[in-house]
Parts: sequence; C-alpha cells; structure tokens
Amino acid sequence: MLAIKLAKTGKTNKKMFRVIISEKGRDPYGDVLEILGSYNPHSKELAVKADRVKYWLSKGAQMTATINNLLIEKKIIEGEKATASKAKKTSEKRLGQIKAKADKKTAREAAPVVETPAAEAPVAEETPAEEVKTE
Repeated sequence: MLAIKLAKTGKTNKKMFRVIISEKGRDPYGDVLEILGSYNPHSKELAVKADRVKYWLSKGAQMTATINNLLIEKKIIEGEKATASKAKKTSEKRLGQIKAKADKKTAREAAPVVETPAAEAPVAEETPAEEVKTE
C-alpha cells in the first residue's frame, strides 16, 4: 500500500521534512516513488505539489495523521483532522485510567454499608435525671 508521509532531513537542531510517497512499510530515507514537497516545522511553511497529492490520493494512497492534518490546515484537501497515533494511544490510556477510577468509586458508593457489631460491651441503661431537692 502506498502512503504519503514525512521524511526527516536537515541538521540536528534545524529539522526539515520532505513530503514523499512510498510503500507504507518501507524506510522513508531510502528509495521513494516521488518527492511531493517539503515542510519546515520552524516557520510552519508547507510547500507541496497539490495536484500530485490529489493524484496519488485518487489512486488509493493513504496519508499519515500528521500529513492529513497539515494538508487540511493549508486547505489543500478537505476533511476532518485525525489524531496522531502516539497522542491517541496516550489519551485513550489516560481515559481508560480515569474510567477505571470512576468505576471503582461508584462501586464503593453503591455497595451496601454493613455495620459490624463491636465487641459486646455493657450498655449503660439510661437513668432519669435525679431531681435536685431545694430546701
């Protein structure tokens, strides 16, 4: 399956990305079918060949979530933004933890309260208050 994805280029602290199309499982730094453009994350500048992107999408190519969001943001394609996989996994994991805590809390609140009797201690009988005699 073909995928439109980013391939990192540039220096260590000055990263740039190429927008490429290649096989989904293939290394993005090896052979690619076509370089579709570039992306500079520092200036948020995206330069792509819009007609070529649309062509490959019409042929059935997929996109990574990051590319999808960039193309939608720059209005090259229309659609909904996707959640990137790492963020999605983290948010789903966190959501699961929150739900588990809520379930435990509601289970504790819904559980019937059972009073355990204390050790048999003598109970003092209530005696009526003695009247004070005034002379």
